[in-house]
Amino acid sequence: MTLAREMALESEYVMGTFARKPVEFVEGHGMTLIDDAGNEYLDFLSGIGVCSLGHCHPSIVQAVSDQAAKLIHVSNYYYIEHRGEVAQLLSNMLNAYVDEPSPETWKTFFANSGAEANECAIKLARLYARRRTEAAGKDAELAPRLIVTLAKSFHGRTLATLAATAQPAKQEAFQPLPGGFTATPINDVEALERLFETQGDRICAVMIECIQGESGVHPCTEEFVCAIRRLTEEHGALMICDEVQSGIFRTGLPYGFQNFGVLPDIVTMAKGIASGIVAGACAAKSSIAAAFAPGDHGTTFGGSNIAMAAAHVTLSTLLAPGMGAQIESVGAYMRERLARLPHVQEVRGYGLMNGIDLTHEAPSAPDVVAAGLEAGLVLNATGPHTLRFLPPLICTEADVDVLVQKLEQLL
Repeated sequence: MTLAREMALESEYVMGTFARKPVEFVEGHGMTLIDDAGNEYLDFLSGIGVCSLGHCHPSIVQAVSDQAAKLIHVSNYYYIEHRGEVAQLLSNMLNAYVDEPSPETWKTFFANSGAEANECAIKLARLYARRRTEAAGKDAELAPRLIVTLAKSFHGRTLATLAATAQPAKQEAFQPLPGGFTATPINDVEALERLFETQGDRICAVMIECIQGESGVHPCTEEFVCAIRRLTEEHGALMICDEVQSGIFRTGLPYGFQNFGVLPDIVTMAKGIASGIVAGACAAKSSIAAAFAPGDHGTTFGGSNIAMAAAHVTLSTLLAPGMGAQIESVGAYMRERLARLPHVQEVRGYGLMNGIDLTHEAPSAPDVVAAGLEAGLVLNATGPHTLRFLPPLICTEADVDVLVQKLEQLL
């Protein structure tokens, strides 16, 4: 079907929640996307950080095809292949940098998206606080319920995750939103300490992205992340890391929080976990996950056969020796090359999660994205002057060279 026909159909029958770019992608392989006219594009967005192994990786295609021919879905009422294996891999990845001989096992709830994973984390944090209050012989209604998030964060578009997303512009049209959330500025240790001084007995969790992605790749400082870990431990609250974008080797390490020398209590993930197949997950230390009993949470599609087959192959491939180091190396090379471009004011990032701010003399970021598409690049603007780069994790220095060469002309 041609682009013109698809645009006409979507205009009439699909809700207008996205301002789509004028291109119809019909095929892909590795770093390359192909449109309906046969034009090729080098992809530096990977479906918003989703296609970890690139487009149509042979191992993913094989695993999904084999599973679809064998069994597609039976629900979470039954055991299936791969679910336990994937959960074990995630637990090992979460404990990869724990300096203990027998670290606590992590348990996972499988969902379908990052927002769903974050909903699970929110419910678990509040339920865990309630269970602890009951165990102390107190009225469960006195349990702390407040969840602290960071200004300019992004945790999803369901009502609860939108309430956790501290961006008033995104929230205003959907008021009233669920209560029980408060925001604090990113990297302001003093403000965080004042919040705990005044409301510490009401706080059940602090939920953060160690590297804020939707705002244009803005990392927390290690001092700030460590302060969150210290204050939550001192007040009996949980630390939740939203790794939906920064997890699954996006930074070169299994999870973004591992760049900051902390171990949280609950970790959420999605995007790159299954290389383009719909999947999400919320993992918690076993002692915290034990707060959930059958019926407390659930999903029809989460952790189903095809998603688990794809996730198993994705994680196994990314865990191969040298893969993480390659991601870190290419990411560092990308930041070095981007920093030398004209009109680039600032470069930020870890691994293959990078952002740049353009000077006001440069074309606007959305204009660069539009011109990039004409030049055969798939780019992303997160603001008027900010570009974000989330290529497949198979990106090479040669791919970066093409990106920089074309960007130099566009800027």
